[in-house]
Amino acid sequence: MTFRASGLGLIFALISAFSFSQSAATPALTSPASALPVQSPNLLGDARLLYRKGDFDGAIAKYQEFLTGHPRSPDAYAGMVRVYLRQKNVELAAQTADQGLAQSASPRMHVAHAEVYFRQGKIAEAEKEWVDVVNSGYPEARAYLGLARLRTAIGMHKTAKRMIDKAHQFDPDDPDIQEEWMDTLSRPERVKYLEAALAGDNNWDPDQRADVASYLAYLKERSQTKGSPCRLLSKGAATETPLLRLLEDPSHLRGYGLAVYLNGHKSSLMLDTGSTGILVKRSIAEHAGISKITETKVMGIGKKGRRDAYVGIADSIRIGALEFQNCPIEVMESRSVAGEDGLIGADVFEDFLVDLDFPSEKLRLSELPKRPGESRQNLALKSEDDDSNDDPAESDSQDRYIAPEMQSFTHIFRFGHQLLVPTTIGDVPYRLFALDTGSLVNFISPAAAREVTKVHGDSDTIVEGISGRVDKVYSANKAVLTFGKLRQENQDMTAIDTRPISDSVGTEVSGFLGFTLLRMLDIKIDYRDALIDFHYDPKRWANR
Repeated sequence: MTFRASGLGLIFALISAFSFSQSAATPALTSPASALPVQSPNLLGDARLLYRKGDFDGAIAKYQEFLTGHPRSPDAYAGMVRVYLRQKNVELAAQTADQGLAQSASPRMHVAHAEVYFRQGKIAEAEKEWVDVVNSGYPEARAYLGLARLRTAIGMHKTAKRMIDKAHQFDPDDPDIQEEWMDTLSRPERVKYLEAALAGDNNWDPDQRADVASYLAYLKERSQTKGSPCRLLSKGAATETPLLRLLEDPSHLRGYGLAVYLNGHKSSLMLDTGSTGILVKRSIAEHAGISKITETKVMGIGKKGRRDAYVGIADSIRIGALEFQNCPIEVMESRSVAGEDGLIGADVFEDFLVDLDFPSEKLRLSELPKRPGESRQNLALKSEDDDSNDDPAESDSQDRYIAPEMQSFTHIFRFGHQLLVPTTIGDVPYRLFALDTGSLVNFISPAAAREVTKVHGDSDTIVEGISGRVDKVYSANKAVLTFGKLRQENQDMTAIDTRPISDSVGTEVSGFLGFTLLRMLDIKIDYRDALIDFHYDPKRWANR
């Protein structure tokens, strides 16, 4: 099933009707005056302050106390929805949103309800709610925040920038808006913002706070470095290089790797579309002479949680015929990375059209189609932690461009390095599955599996990732997956809890499309425009 056939053509139909007008009205929504009852500013103000400080239980208590005197208050219900979402309690957030809507059809309540939809992976439903509120003329900052997140996920960066600027204009003190807005700042502005945020009150949990501190230290170090940002040294902008077989045993393939030369030293790193950047074990970094810049943490599936790591800079990284200079990599403080020497996320090639031709065992990189009016492209290796450009607002401000030769590509969602593919399971509406060549098999969440089949415990199956062994593993009966133009029957599937990934991404990830499926395909990925093409040729596969 393609992006449009999943009902998400709504995104493009609605954007044409989208307006920043403050005067339009829609009958489906009540007016601001009738939606907001007389309220006590102290209780609501205290609740918002507690939320921004990270005292979520205290915020809930204040909102509930306010509701005793104002049982129809959309502000209180919407506030509680956001607290529950921040606490990663999606079920309680959904119940509260339904209760609030039953009491008030306020635009503010519709916006909060859309935030629940978005976390549940109901992207089209969320967008419709946000667009309706914006087009009604109601000045609700978080409607613009939601649309900014969605536009970013579909490669509409220029539009997303307008949305987050509007959200920040309406409510510059909202911490969630601040976090999104911060990504549009230049490096010096971002450093100042993060220094102030760490010194003041915020609602980050300890892990988030540690990540922010690590990222700030990295930004400062990069600012002090006189060398150039990560960039392509080679004159050419295309290459073809072999995919290296990584074997579980002499007769079983567990994945494909790439020959990556770090400061001239060769390493075989697993090519993993479910990972980001370049991550290697410590001995490889030491052998290549890569020193520590700042400490960090890495996390994947598994019950051990976040693992110790650090960020370093490689003077030279060569992959195929392409050489890059002064690029960051992450180094794990352990003997291996999920059983490998290291991982290289396909997102490092986001400046290129990435062709993973698994039947031919080749990786091809070429220039993306130039946007209309674009004269040149600055090419580099990318990572989520990198900040190569002093002004990201200028470098990433273009909207998605679908070149004529890519009209048949499937439209996907990109959240950071994760590529989420609209996938139907049997006859139920589409769910979002992560493209993950680092996962040996397909996985499905127990909740998604239960919609179409039976699920039971599986103590015999072991699943491991960067964060160690997965605590609970289940087995699901037959499931038919449809994505892109392809359909695959799975006689049984392994089911694991995907909530940690979903919480990190911010929307529901219902499963993973893994290596045993993807290795049969020629996959072309356009990270810039959130497009992907899956091609299956039975003859090529049969001749392997």
